Amino acid sequence: MTDTVDEVDLPYDEDASQQKKIEALQERLEVLEAQNEEMRDKLLDANAENNKYQQKLERLTHENKKLKQSPLFVATVQEVGEDGVIIKQHGNNQEALTEVTDEMRDGLEPDDRVAVNNSLSIVKQLDDETDVRARVMQVDQSPDVTFADIGGIQEQMEEVRETVEMPLISPEMFEDVGIDPPSGVLLHGPPGTGKTMLAKAVANETDATFIKMAGSELVHKFIGEGAKLVRDLFELARQEEPAVVFIDEIDAIAAKRTESKTSGDAEVQRTMMQLLSEMDGFDDRGEIRIIAATNRFDMLDRAILRPGRFDRLIEVPNPDFEGRKEIFKIHTRGMNVADDVDFEGLAEAIDDASGADVKAVCTEAGMFAIRDDRTEVEMKDFENAWEKIQQEEDEDEDISRTFA
Repeated sequence: MTDTVDEVDLPYDEDASQQKKIEALQERLEVLEAQNEEMRDKLLDANAENNKYQQKLERLTHENKKLKQSPLFVATVQEVGEDGVIIKQHGNNQEALTEVTDEMRDGLEPDDRVAVNNSLSIVKQLDDETDVRARVMQVDQSPDVTFADIGGIQEQMEEVRETVEMPLISPEMFEDVGIDPPSGVLLHGPPGTGKTMLAKAVANETDATFIKMAGSELVHKFIGEGAKLVRDLFELARQEEPAVVFIDEIDAIAAKRTESKTSGDAEVQRTMMQLLSEMDGFDDRGEIRIIAATNRFDMLDRAILRPGRFDRLIEVPNPDFEGRKEIFKIHTRGMNVADDVDFEGLAEAIDDASGADVKAVCTEAGMFAIRDDRTEVEMKDFENAWEKIQQEEDEDEDISRTFA
């Protein structure tokens, strides 16, 4: 029997309908998978955001807890006994007797640093390190000044190299001769003559640890702070030896002792006593060389000038004619100088000028050329620069006399 048309098309239509449903379901599945992937990404982002806020919450909770806690104070152990520990709080020098556990008492010694609370009870023992102010004074990067950059003080330069640099580079020479190398050198003279530049050149030329400080940095308000900083500085130098210690403006702590009874003068004298002890006391100083500089040699105490503390007292005067000419050439090496510049005439014109004055003249001459939109520095620029510097010095003197 032959099938009719209707009977033949019916199964075909049902198959087509099923195919469309399958395709629709597949499309729907792809959409759901895409949505699921999108939701998964959003969940990961939300978790990351949640973790970030959790960390912030923990940090704020920790800070809040710290703010609610009582502050701790730094103190020094003075004496450890059976009845307790005597401590001295930094700042106000208040002494107190506090009890500690047997375990903590066994680990404490005089001069140890501890943290105490408001009740002056020891909370924990602090690391016995040198004062952070001492470590800040250590020069990590050598200055870019060499002995070739210094002019007009050749004799003084050689003395500094013999006193400081040679014992560090060739100590066997002193051993062969059978003498101890010089322990220190004091540079004195008017301002701007190159005393600090000599110290910078030593720091550049040697591999020794270089520690710099200003005398004013050793003057402190509270009793014992200046002396402690001096001890820490030399302890740091002993740890890092061979070392060179440079003390600028040493007159700030080494002035002549007076009968003054004020607490400030007494503290300065205590600091000086500690410096004298460190420079030439009972203990061997080791491979430590000292360079000091001052503009007021007349103010220094005789105790610090004796041999053993400063074996060389070197005066660094203003340069002479040849020295000024040499300094002009040094500071104009990198300048575009015209052919008409006469260094001999300039050195003769600025009689009694310091090395710093010569450098200032060179810098100011370059500024005159820049103002005229020139790249070459001419003789007139140097002459105008010297006149300007002299006028500024005269104005400063007038102001000083006015307020004197």
